[in-house]
Amino acid sequence: MKISCIQMNMKLGDREYNFAHADELIAQAVKATPDVIVLPETWNTGFFPRERLAEMADSDAAETIRRIGALAKEYQVNIVAGSIANRKAAKEKNATNASEKSTDERNVAGKCADGKTRNVYNTACVFDRCGNCIATYDKVHLFSPMREGDAFTAGERICQFTLDGIPCGLIICYDLRFPEWVRKTALPGIDILFVVSQWPAARASHLLALTTARAIENQTFVACCNSCGMAYDTVYGGSSAILDPLGETITSAGAEEMILTADCDFSQIEAIRRSIPIFHDRRPELY
Repeated sequence: MKISCIQMNMKLGDREYNFAHADELIAQAVKATPDVIVLPETWNTGFFPRERLAEMADSDAAETIRRIGALAKEYQVNIVAGSIANRKAAKEKNATNASEKSTDERNVAGKCADGKTRNVYNTACVFDRCGNCIATYDKVHLFSPMREGDAFTAGERICQFTLDGIPCGLIICYDLRFPEWVRKTALPGIDILFVVSQWPAARASHLLALTTARAIENQTFVACCNSCGMAYDTVYGGSSAILDPLGETITSAGAEEMILTADCDFSQIEAIRRSIPIFHDRRPELY
């Protein structure tokens, strides 16, 4: 499986520019004939506008599904479309006026009394070669040092799917720091973990250390697609990488916008897992 990670520099809060730029980069990436193209975290808005986020967010991922799905179909390529700021519709109520609606419904495009935005999720979408959205994932661990939880609502489930017959898993950025969550994602038997992120340059060494550890301990390929550029006073560090199940880096990026491509040979996984049978030897009854 050939994978291309698009290490994208987006404009904070400029959704139309970001969609157009993603279109351009995907068109460039397909020239290498990849099987899978990967985008970074919150590429539609940047990470993350502090004002009017709900207004800028995609609505039920509709624009992403329409535009990125069309590109996947046109180019006949699988796309792990990073993640987007995604405003989900509140559950329908039998209400006839605003005073009868739930608190969440009244604040779909605003903030609640506690200052937190409701119904906006950090959502990843995955498309097959036919342009079908075959999986979605809402980021579970929200980055409290940047008050991500004030802007987004956390997800509650793991994400597994299949691309070209290969079992895959997906996490978003800060999820990487929680090995128990990655292990839960990997336990059903994935062969590659996709990590989409907005990881700061100041902690780029952590990104490499953690992706390496997750690859080794779960004996799986890891394709990490990070962003680059700047939002507010944070510089995002690039350093996207594709690693094998032994934690060896197949290819890696620098700090600037670029497209990173590598082949993953899944035939080696069985021998690696047979030589060190960690899934057989683990003792879940003790932990």
